[in-house]
Amino acid sequence: MKKNIKEYITRLVLLFIGLVTAHLGVTLFLLSDMGADPFNVLIQGVHNIIVKAGAASVTHGMVHMAVCFLIIIVLLITDKSYIKAGTVVCMVCGGPVIDFFTWLLSGLDIGSMHIAMKILILVIGCVVLAFGMTIVIRSEAGTGPNDLVAVVISDKSGKKFGIIRMITDCVFVAAGAAAGGKFGIGTLICAFLVGPVADIFMPVSSAIVRHGLALMKTGTDDTKETSHT
Repeated sequence: MKKNIKEYITRLVLLFIGLVTAHLGVTLFLLSDMGADPFNVLIQGVHNIIVKAGAASVTHGMVHMAVCFLIIIVLLITDKSYIKAGTVVCMVCGGPVIDFFTWLLSGLDIGSMHIAMKILILVIGCVVLAFGMTIVIRSEAGTGPNDLVAVVISDKSGKKFGIIRMITDCVFVAAGAAAGGKFGIGTLICAFLVGPVADIFMPVSSAIVRHGLALMKTGTDDTKETSHT
């Protein structure tokens, strides 16, 4: 039982490392100022509909949280095995991590750079996001609410996560734009780049998680581990 608890704590730590890495990529993406990420285009569209309906006091953040909770509620009803402690960690920690990196990187003034440099930074952000996201997924301690959609569809269909992620991102952009959400070239780059790059990083992230779990086991029973070497 103790080993199971220690293993799960290790998985949560790995998830948090992946979460921080992914949100560094998200921050670079946002600072490039070339369009919202696909999920937030959908949130903007939903927010636009709600405001037009007369609920002007509802904020973008409130809609974002409501949609995330809606995804979680649907999964709790249909397949609660996907809802883990790490999902809550992602929901609670994502915003503060982005705020921290935004403050840390604000001096770079990416928004005023030449468009070629902004696109380069945006692409780097997407790659970093994809890498961090795969660590979160491979930790098996939970997943960010918006990534849950692609994870569940990928598992149920047997298709690669990256392909499903790209398709869901494109659907988010199309639905959000139809509802009035704003997007730019950065949104399209993100929609078509993050998923396929995530597939490339999956084996690397799996190895990182296995190594982290192996280190935890070594620490719990040094004599048993050394007898095998």
